[in-house]
Amino acid sequence: MPLLAYLILPFLFFGFIGTSSGQDKPVYQSENLVVQKVADHVYQHISYLQTQSFGKVECNGMVVVNNKEALVFDTPSNAKATQELIKWVQDGLHCQIKAVVPTHFHDDCLGGLDEFHKQQVPSYASQRTIELTKANSLPVPQHGFDTVQELKVGSKKVVVEYFGEGHTRDNVVAYYPAEKVLFGGCLIKETGATKGYLGDANTNEWSATVTKLKQKYPEIKKVIPGHGKPGGTELLDYTIGLFRPE
Repeated sequence: MPLLAYLILPFLFFGFIGTSSGQDKPVYQSENLVVQKVADHVYQHISYLQTQSFGKVECNGMVVVNNKEALVFDTPSNAKATQELIKWVQDGLHCQIKAVVPTHFHDDCLGGLDEFHKQQVPSYASQRTIELTKANSLPVPQHGFDTVQELKVGSKKVVVEYFGEGHTRDNVVAYYPAEKVLFGGCLIKETGATKGYLGDANTNEWSATVTKLKQKYPEIKKVIPGHGKPGGTELLDYTIGLFRPE
């Protein structure tokens, strides 16, 4: 293989791969972080969390971009991956990050929150999440809301909404109406997933919470779960069935 090829291949694998129009294809990849495109203006970021019960777990988040602005939903699980994501959004997409939103209080949602605060990126979360971060000595989001928060990205909006308890009592979801993409966070399971960590869950209400979500947004086309592969509304149906009270 020519010397030039040896020099280029590691860069392609570990650095900026570009913004390919192909969906569900990595556009950035390193040992800490993977970013893939799931819609014209929506990306899924994937980082890794080492857990005692489930080993090394892939953790998803979402980035929505419009008119050189970006919103991030859930931080990567650690500082290093978060630094990479911020750099990729700023240098790879040439976007200003307008806000970051952790969808609940666990590490896989806000493990990198301090890195956004260092960059003067404002953070938003439900009041329930803020209360739980304070109670558990975790990084605290700066701005709270009760049930619904609309955030602007360029000329578009993303709706962050609380539908009820499930994976945790504070879990919210983020919906981008312009492309009908839902980031369900850990409230939504990938098809075939187990129930996972239930230490802070309300399994009695989980199914009803997702049912409310599905009824509110029947036009959803793409769903990004908290862990695993994105899909369509079959992820909502799978989650509803998984936790349906017997």
